[in-house]
Amino acid sequence: MTAPAPAAAALRLYSAQSIDAGHATGRPEAAETLAWARDFLTTAHPDLGRSGPVCPYTQPSLRRGLFHVAVADGPDDGDLPALVAELRTRYDELLAGLDEEPDRELLTVLLVLPQLDRADSTVLDELQRKAKDEFVEQGLMIGQFHPACEEPGLWNHSFRPLRAPVPLLAVRKLLVFDLPFLTGDEVHLSHYLARFAPEVPARIRAQLVTSVRAHRQTAA
Repeated sequence: MTAPAPAAAALRLYSAQSIDAGHATGRPEAAETLAWARDFLTTAHPDLGRSGPVCPYTQPSLRRGLFHVAVADGPDDGDLPALVAELRTRYDELLAGLDEEPDRELLTVLLVLPQLDRADSTVLDELQRKAKDEFVEQGLMIGQFHPACEEPGLWNHSFRPLRAPVPLLAVRKLLVFDLPFLTGDEVHLSHYLARFAPEVPARIRAQLVTSVRAHRQTAA
């Protein structure tokens, strides 16, 4: 009889407050990730190409106690699809405890993957690409951050906003302003329109038309 496969590593979830309190001392990558979020994501950058912080959602999420870092709780952290599936489960559990829509929009969970190669983002990029279809369909955004991520910025293509000190995936609710991240894929765009078309602001609709036209011209 074939022995059953070992269970995938569980995730341990830390809030920013619990990391500050020293509850993640055995997982230095959690504190490293939180420090990066505070130092980089919540601040302006001269190469960003627009005013405001790199990520406009991080500081409000931190302020409301809705920013979490997840790490694999054990040495068997190699089953990446299983970790992503549990990330989704843990996110849903947190979301179920929030009644106010503004809080639900700010809920953020970062899955830190320190076992991945920090010099090559190929594995993380592919993991995110495969997960994004399902996440977007279900009203979520999942993004990858990596020390060597080459994804360009929206407003300055020479800027690399998705570079982080540790490979990680970030999950939050899909918002109407996420359109620029979805126009390159027709399936993602259709899910977006099905969810937001009735309430898309005029300026976002104009952005949609421009983005779709540019994408089609590039693909032609």
